[in-house]
Formats: sequence, structure tokens, C-alpha cells
Amino acid sequence: MKFSFSSEQEEFRSNLRRFLTDRSPTKEVRRLMETADGYERDGWRAINAELGLTAIRIPEAYGGQGFGFGEQCIVLEEMGRALLCAPFFGTAVLAAGAILNAGAEANKQALLPGIAAGETIATLAWVEDNGRWDVEGTALTATTVGGRSVLNGHKTYVVDGHTAALIVVLARAPQGLSLFTVDGNAAGLTRRCLKSMDPTRKFARLEFDGVVAEPLGAAGGAAAPFARTMTEAAVCLANEMVGGADRLREDALAYSMMRMQFGKPIASFQSMKHKQADMLLEVELAKSAAYYAAASLDDEDDNAVANAHLAKACAGDTYMQTAIHAVQIHGGIGFTWDNDTHLWFKRAKSSEVLLGDSTYHRELMMQNWAA
Repeated sequence: MKFSFSSEQEEFRSNLRRFLTDRSPTKEVRRLMETADGYERDGWRAINAELGLTAIRIPEAYGGQGFGFGEQCIVLEEMGRALLCAPFFGTAVLAAGAILNAGAEANKQALLPGIAAGETIATLAWVEDNGRWDVEGTALTATTVGGRSVLNGHKTYVVDGHTAALIVVLARAPQGLSLFTVDGNAAGLTRRCLKSMDPTRKFARLEFDGVVAEPLGAAGGAAAPFARTMTEAAVCLANEMVGGADRLREDALAYSMMRMQFGKPIASFQSMKHKQADMLLEVELAKSAAYYAAASLDDEDDNAVANAHLAKACAGDTYMQTAIHAVQIHGGIGFTWDNDTHLWFKRAKSSEVLLGDSTYHRELMMQNWAA
């Protein structure tokens, strides 16, 4: 297993960081997060036309670039730093992952090229009002009517669910847990954007009333592919989170070196040095866990699932604690709307609970190791 990035990966990271610094300054983040969609389609198409980011992990046979999780997680880490407002996580991680893991060859040939080209906005819908992130909370039903699969029920906390053109849905069919694909404009589908603490990542509630759907993969065979998709998503989200945490740490350090008190920068005070050292240690440890989890997936390591849970738990705690420290270091202005710290603070909180909080993932990690 690799323990460092290659020179090509580091060059890719540098180019991507420069690109996102230009495309996603905080002024642009503030503008986009106030829009109904949460992003602009022209900007999304431009990003994919120039860099092909949604194609990173999709195999070349389906129009992608055929890279691994190491490269995709570099993209997510840099997006987390820039707080990019775009439907990347729902499309390239959740939906594409579900199609790759569960889809038949015909499904992949039909659905993945559009995602790879950046033309199809997609997402995965599985959580319901019970708030469970695992399959046990699935109550939405799939029945066969006139030879077609029909969905009835609801899904909530669907990432970019109000704008997605393609929705992958987890449902209970007579054969067992199954995945289906639904057109975003299908008859009987009602979509409502939810109000959330973090306006930079949009969530939606979807209601299915006799919605016609297409099967994704084998009927009743969704449990294992869905579990694999959740493992991959946890690793990807962990990498996005450490990017945001590192950005907060750097901004807080820069402010402490600029802020003067008693005729000297507050960064020179011993208590501030201790806090900055603690933040650096925590962020670097979280990075290590996230990078290692991504490498575990690429190498198909036997402990990849446990590593994924560890990475998500570590990143969740670190991002939130770093955000708290950053607000405190900024003092009174850290609590104001005009200061940008709150943007990452809110993302830290929403990401902490997305896919399950740290306690949830530690429990799953211990269960996996015990097994």
C-alpha cells in the first residue's frame, strides 16, 4: 500500500487547487448558496469540460478516465477546501458509485457516460424520515404493475435531490432490497428542497406516488452493492472534510499572525501556540486516516471497511473541533455573518452527521473488527 502521493498526483492537486481558488472564492460561494439550485449549470459544465472531474473514477469503457479513489479523493479534498457549490458528491460519489457497484452492464453503458461527461446530474436516495443511514430504515416499496416497477413512499436528506435528473432509489421489492433508477421529472414524483443549517449543500425530500422506475441490477440483490457504496462514500466524505478542516486551520493561523494585541501578534502567545499545534496534529492525523482509507479501497484491502469507518469518525470530530477553534481564534468577528469562518463551520456540522455521526461509525468499525 502506498503511503505518499506520486508526483503526478501532487501536480494534479496543485493545478486543481489553483483552478478552484479562481472558480470558488468565498464571494462566489455566498452567491451560489443563496440560489434555489445551489449551483449554476453553466459553471458546472465548464468545470467538467475543462477538468472532467466527474469522470475521474468512471472506467474508460463508460466514458470516464479510469482512475482510482486516490485521485477522486484529491478532488474531494480540494473541493472541501474551496467549499465548492456543485452537485459533485451526489453525482460522482453516491449515484455513480451505486451504478458501478450494483448495475448490470447495460445499466452502466446507458447511465455512466452522461455522468462522466458532466451532462447528467444524479444522486442516491435511501434515507427516510426515521433518519437511519442503513438499509434497516428502508420502507419505500417497489411493486410490479403491468410489467413495470412502481415505487411508493418517500425519501429525505437526498443530496441535490431537488435538481437531479437521475435518481437512484433504494426500495423494498418482493424479492428483497433492490435499487431502481428514476427520471427526475417522472410523473408522481414530488421534490421539495429542505431548509438546512448548511446552505452550501442542498438536501431534498422526495415523495413517490406510483412512480415508474427502471431496475438497477438484479432484483433483491442490492444489499451488498449498497453497503459497498456507503463504504466508498464515507471515505470520500472524510477526504472532503479534512480539506475543509485544513483550510480553517490555515485561515485561523493567518489571522492569529495578523491580529495584534498588547503590541504583538496573538500568534506569539504561548496559549495560541498550543492551540495551533493541537489543531495541526488533529488535522494531520485525520488526513492520514482519510488517505489510508482511500488507499485501502484502491488496494482492496481486507480492512477497507473498518478503515472507512475510522476515517469518517476521525474526520467528523476533527472538522467540527477545528471549526470551533477557528471561530474562537477569530474572536468577536468569528461569530459574524461577514466573516467567512461560519461557512466552513456549517459545512463541518452538516458533514459530521451526513452518512452517520462519529459514534455511529465507531460502532460499525468495532463490529467490523470483531467479526
